[in-house]
Amino acid sequence: MQENEMYVYHIVTRNIMGLGQIISFDKNEKNTLYHFFFEKEQMNSKGEDFIQILRSHYTNEGLKMDKENADVAFRYVGQTIRAIREVIVEMVRLQEYPEYPSRLSCLYAAKSYEDALRWKELFESYHRKVLQIVKLRVIGNVFEGDGNLLPKEDGSPFSRKIEQARDYWKGNINNDLPELLINGEIEVVEIIDNLSS
Repeated sequence: MQENEMYVYHIVTRNIMGLGQIISFDKNEKNTLYHFFFEKEQMNSKGEDFIQILRSHYTNEGLKMDKENADVAFRYVGQTIRAIREVIVEMVRLQEYPEYPSRLSCLYAAKSYEDALRWKELFESYHRKVLQIVKLRVIGNVFEGDGNLLPKEDGSPFSRKIEQARDYWKGNINNDLPELLINGEIEVVEIIDNLSS
């Protein structure tokens, strides 16, 4: 994959970006997705994780959990199924498309402002606060995928999830939910919308 220069749009949800800010992503840099799915712990107020809660709350009559422990269980399962999805997608990438940017070491972007607005609407539907929409200049590698082709967050067999990951890495065919994975040198060249106030 050849490095090229292009301009893209990014939805900022964590830390406000500044004009002229430089972000560098190489294969060793981990992004927020990585940190959230692979490093975040889900525990109750007693410091118990999901497995400890299961062991201590399972009786012959079944599983008895209060709201706090049920919330920990649901958060853990949600985080784990997404982590499994990302591991499968990364495994397929490494085996079949190693030249593409990793979903775990990239910045996510959109080709157009209209696509960025679609992502903004999706983020807000999950109560994820959008701080800014910025325009970026990218000198690096870019992969355009369709987020709707990612492996589903369900209990289907891993073999089906591997096939879904292969479909994702074939590129954006349906254009249902286009997403750009970008790495390399990234510069903030314009603050289009500042929504942080």
